Amino acid sequence: MSTSTWKVTGLTCAHCVGAVTEEVSALDGVQDVTVDLVAGGTSTVHVTSDTTLSREAVAAAVDEAGYALAGDRDLPLA
Repeated sequence: MSTSTWKVTGLTCAHCVGAVTEEVSALDGVQDVTVDLVAGGTSTVHVTSDTTLSREAVAAAVDEAGYALAGDRDLPLA
């Protein structure tokens, strides 16, 4: 199992969280997605997957939901 944390900009409500969760959950190997919403700020998306996900794959899923990754790397959980 691999867990990664991603920063996402533009989320403002539960609908936004649902859209990102749905798209990221559709990636191969993803087991769980949780979002810590910071409305109007930078939210944190935690992803548990069978293998390490590439930034490009997560960025594409987040983009499909209508949002964007902040920064250019994933951050390990403390």
